[in-house]
Amino acid sequence: MRKLKEFTIPFVGLKQGKHQFEYEIDNKFFEHFDYDEFNSANIKVDLQFEKKSTMLELTFKASGTVNVYCDLTNEPYDQPIESQLFLVIKFGQEYNDDNEDILILPHGEYEVNIQQYIYEMLVLAVPSKRVHPGVLDGTLESDVLEKLDELSPREKETKTEEDIDPRWDKLKNLLNDK
Repeated sequence: MRKLKEFTIPFVGLKQGKHQFEYEIDNKFFEHFDYDEFNSANIKVDLQFEKKSTMLELTFKASGTVNVYCDLTNEPYDQPIESQLFLVIKFGQEYNDDNEDILILPHGEYEVNIQQYIYEMLVLAVPSKRVHPGVLDGTLESDVLEKLDELSPREKETKTEEDIDPRWDKLKNLLNDK
């Protein structure tokens, strides 16, 4: 997969200390990953990049909305998302990303690409079950909801004490007589 240039940070030229980066994420970003679950996206990602003498610490914070289809009604709606990710980058003999919290880069590296981490953080921030807020508060009018309500099983009427055969009461008394 081709790396997007705007998500590559050349850390070799940065001074030690904290640095801020901001990214505006839209559908073009997700198209790069061939991910088409979102109708549209409007997400802001703030990255605090702290360069230390032996490692780098990255703190990602994302907030915004993605337009998705409701799993119940198939109506599109804006799903708000909030997410955070903390990543430590250390240097070693060879590239290693087996640990999800630690990335090891070879000693000669001078830049890091963060697009994969942003992508995974945003996709995982969306709930697995997507329900339109109008379904939850009852304000959404939809043919699908009406059909679901029509086809849903109804609660059966329970028999009252009057409908019970009096012979059973006599048997219950046997249990109480000790």
